[in-house]
Amino acid sequence: MPPLRHSPDADPWDKVWARWWKNPQMVEKLGLTADQQKKMDDIFQQHRLKLIDVTAAVEREQVTLEPMMAADQPDEARIVAQIDKVAQARAELEKPMPDAAGIRRILTPDQWQKLQAESPRPGRGPGGQQPPAPFAPRKAG
Repeated sequence: MPPLRHSPDADPWDKVWARWWKNPQMVEKLGLTADQQKKMDDIFQQHRLKLIDVTAAVEREQVTLEPMMAADQPDEARIVAQIDKVAQARAELEKPMPDAAGIRRILTPDQWQKLQAESPRPGRGPGGQQPPAPFAPRKAG
């Protein structure tokens, strides 16, 4: 299994969705304040730091698995247990970060409605693709 790597330069979603509150047109349309933008930046930064840790955990479990799989006499029980650890680490990577609620709470109800209206499809990015959690605008209710 190749190691997972998260790089903002390699991830087009970071540019499209992750910092939508920095887009001057969105700032104007939503009426975002500088304070709101600062709070969203802080949450985004914390999310990125958590993502680094979670991605590293997946890679660490994969690296642990590799020599087990390459052994002349593989220990099936140890391999299965390690595969479970890899799967658990990957599951953590797939979970939406709880920070999404923090971004949502920063917006007023009116701003949230306007943000949803700006999405090509609520909860979807360009071409109907799902943007990464937690920074995708989601349809309420």
